[in-house]
Amino acid sequence: MFVQVIQGQVEDAAAVRAQLEKWVAELAPNVPGWLGTTGGVTEDGMLMLLARFESEDAAKQNSALPEQSAWWEEMQQHFTGEPEFHDSSRVDVDLQGDPGQSRFVQVMQGRTSDPDRARELMNDDSVDWETFRPDILGSLTVEHDGDAWTMALYFTSEEDAREGESKPPPAEMEKVMAEMEQLSMGEPAYFDLKDPWLHAPG
Repeated sequence: MFVQVIQGQVEDAAAVRAQLEKWVAELAPNVPGWLGTTGGVTEDGMLMLLARFESEDAAKQNSALPEQSAWWEEMQQHFTGEPEFHDSSRVDVDLQGDPGQSRFVQVMQGRTSDPDRARELMNDDSVDWETFRPDILGSLTVEHDGDAWTMALYFTSEEDAREGESKPPPAEMEKVMAEMEQLSMGEPAYFDLKDPWLHAPG
């Protein structure tokens, strides 16, 4: 899998959403290898988009389409500054439900001093997440730019997520969290998408 993360401040969330839905309706049917898109705008106007493709080649083929260039020219007019792009094929997906049913998505971003070890910890399966946090439907983790990462967590609802956050973690999870904190370079950033836009082929 290949993921492109696009982020930046926007003025009109509704206009951005309409433009994304235009892409899904008019361009997506002609984009082989597109797997889906997660998006949304935070309450302070930060747009977060994670577009998933079968491969980097599929993403490049999409970018080369003249229709894509025309669409992006319209899209970028909604940004108040230059958007950021992060591309990577170092992607991990963890599912324990259907993320397409999520009503709240939290995107986190940070940096780590040891990307390989951090990836091992993020894929640790010693915790029974389905029992401990049934509110989590799945996660998508992307490593990019050397030591950086972006993770999208898909929740049944914001209320369920906040309730789940209040639960004391099991001992195995505390160990993982402690080591992750040691590897972390600075504090991670959190972006709450309270009205997530979830699209997939078909």
